[in-house]
Amino acid sequence: MIDIDTTNMCSHLQRKLFEADGIYHPFWLAMQNDPELTVVVRSRQLHIYRNSKKVLILAGKAAPMIIREDAICELINKQD
Repeated sequence: MIDIDTTNMCSHLQRKLFEADGIYHPFWLAMQNDPELTVVVRSRQLHIYRNSKKVLILAGKAAPMIIREDAICELINKQD
């Protein structure tokens, strides 16, 4: 299970990620079941890594930024 220090996380991102109706909530659920993923909060954004390689950045007000093609990035297309 992934544990995140939300101290420096944008409040918009927290709502989008942790609330059941949030646009990023499916990412949160997917991360819980994927032991290869790790996350770090940097500059109020959530940086998602697979096997120590950055794959995605989620921000509160900006669009998600895909760094590297990954299965978790497919959730972005499902949001549209």
